[in-house]
Amino acid sequence: MTYVVLSAWFVGVAVVAAIALSLLAGRRRAHLGAIAATIGMLFVLTAVFDTVMIATGLFHYSPDHLLGVHIGLAPLEDFAYPLAGAVLLPTLWAALRARRGSRAAVRAEEEDAS
Repeated sequence: MTYVVLSAWFVGVAVVAAIALSLLAGRRRAHLGAIAATIGMLFVLTAVFDTVMIATGLFHYSPDHLLGVHIGLAPLEDFAYPLAGAVLLPTLWAALRARRGSRAAVRAEEEDAS
């Protein structure tokens, strides 16, 4: 299995989960601008730190399993993980906030009823 296939599966699962969580969050879904800004920052950080770690010899990739496209020394496939995290985590956070908000609303209604 190549790194790009593994990365595609990883990102695909994250996107499907993010869509489901976004539907659960309802009105409180994550802001697309914030997700885009997060992706941009994580890509810059990944490019810098992966380049440093690869340059110092902390790890390396088998060139047989890579596409061959690099940003700095970081292979393109390395950017799938921050992409998946930046898509999945804000939607998870929004879904959890929405769930907490609905619980608080139910408690408030119960207190008003009594």
